[in-house]
Amino acid sequence: MFRTCDITGFKVDLKAQQLIRLNAVFAVISLLGAVIAALLLVFTRYQPVHLLSSEWYYRLVTYHGVNALIFWIVFFEIAGLYFGSTVVLNIRFCAPRLGWLSLILMVAGFILTDIMILAGKADVMMTSYTPLKADPLYYLGIILFAVGALLGVVLFFGNLMIARQEKAFGDTMPLFTYGMMTAAIIAFITLVTGAIIYIPTFLWSLGLIENVDAGMYKLIWWGLGHSSQQINVAAMVSIWYLGSFLAVGGTSINERISRLAFVLYIMFICLASAHHLLTDPGLSSAWKVWNTSYAMYLAVLASMIHAFAVPSSIESAQRRWGYNKGLFEWLVKAPWSNPAFSSIVLACIGFGFIGGTTGVIFGMEQTNIIVHNTIAIPGHFKGTVVIGTTLTFMGVTYYLIPLIFRRKIVGLGWARWQPWMFFFGIALLSVSMIVLGQLGVPRRHWDSTFSGGPFTYNFNPATDFFWTLMMLGGTLAFLATLIWILIVVISVFFGPKVNGPEDMQLPISALAPEGKRQGKYEAPGTLILTLAFLATFLILFFLNWKWLAATWGVY
Repeated sequence: MFRTCDITGFKVDLKAQQLIRLNAVFAVISLLGAVIAALLLVFTRYQPVHLLSSEWYYRLVTYHGVNALIFWIVFFEIAGLYFGSTVVLNIRFCAPRLGWLSLILMVAGFILTDIMILAGKADVMMTSYTPLKADPLYYLGIILFAVGALLGVVLFFGNLMIARQEKAFGDTMPLFTYGMMTAAIIAFITLVTGAIIYIPTFLWSLGLIENVDAGMYKLIWWGLGHSSQQINVAAMVSIWYLGSFLAVGGTSINERISRLAFVLYIMFICLASAHHLLTDPGLSSAWKVWNTSYAMYLAVLASMIHAFAVPSSIESAQRRWGYNKGLFEWLVKAPWSNPAFSSIVLACIGFGFIGGTTGVIFGMEQTNIIVHNTIAIPGHFKGTVVIGTTLTFMGVTYYLIPLIFRRKIVGLGWARWQPWMFFFGIALLSVSMIVLGQLGVPRRHWDSTFSGGPFTYNFNPATDFFWTLMMLGGTLAFLATLIWILIVVISVFFGPKVNGPEDMQLPISALAPEGKRQGKYEAPGTLILTLAFLATFLILFFLNWKWLAATWGVY
């Protein structure tokens, strides 16, 4: 049974719509838990407050990691897969009953895992390295969630098969759906890898297996732990292209190259998992160097292609709408009052300048050794998963509320400020953590002063300043997230109904008109911005090599 959207003209399968809604709702619930835990952790690492006991600190590190990096992201991505394979392609959902089974398994795993963590039966951090052992129900919860998500990925491919049979698209599927297909392929590989290691670990926790080798566990687990973030990258970039299309009518100036970049993600991006294994003695130096340099650069190339293609799609469209004065009129006159647009632009900036640069630098074998066990690594995560993925998902929700939930956005004025608050909050948090890591602050330690320990260490006095910045950034980001959650919840459950195009608060742009090129380059402003990014990256790259050279004196 379908409804025809009176705003987009798309046919919407009502069963798919219901599954999209419910996955999105549970995504928001898990994000709320994650950010509450994050604020408590920030005020614990901030030494003048030092809020939590050591027991609850490590418990909430586990809780925050699982909810922020797995539950929030995957619930939202499953909703995105269903949206991209049914609504965008105007087809029916292939197997609604299996869709419900997927949701039930994911929700059961989500609830069970969180109960075990908060009950103190899984104080093993998100990585849960053996021989640390959690309650069997913790591992069962993770397995249930992973199986449900894997089923959701399979259903996405089932929807694509129906689309192909019904000729819902021509020779190539829409770029957004193509990107989501990339995310689904990476997700399949990632979730299967998780099953390979979590099932024997579950049996070990039950006493049915005597031992799980710690080296083997770590090697296989990072095929899940880091690769799951690469699902995010593919989904995030797909939404960037969608956001450009919706906000200004932009399309990639070379779709073939954009599609090639997604293929490079499938082939090489998972290799970045190797940077978590650089101190493991069981792996050869040749393997480490290959995976953290030469092969990984092909994934970096893919990201660089998208880093040019997305803003250039916006610039090209804006110039065709008539904003041609100088290098940056297209950017100044962009629809900044549209929170979905500002979210994707700010996410692109934060992901590139903070997450991307540090990801390449920290992922190399040589420079990784400076910071890997410092707080700089979770600072890098904040630049990628939080500014990049989370802000992108927040932004596209402002379109999903009227289009999928058929409700008007309540508090649109707050919504316009929310992406900026979130961006600056996480940017302060992330950069402060990265600097603290460069100054040697440990990654996970409950008490950075080592009080009561057999030794003491006096950090550079500058750390006090950056601890304060981290606390302020974390607080600002928490408030911005709370505003977003309130807007979403109030809009979805209590907002006025959308009765037609006249109720659409965020305009959906028509496709930008065809036009002649204004000069030698179709997107000269983007070219300048890209060169500025490369200059920033080179400066940070050589600074890290300088710091590496100064780490040890050789006599």
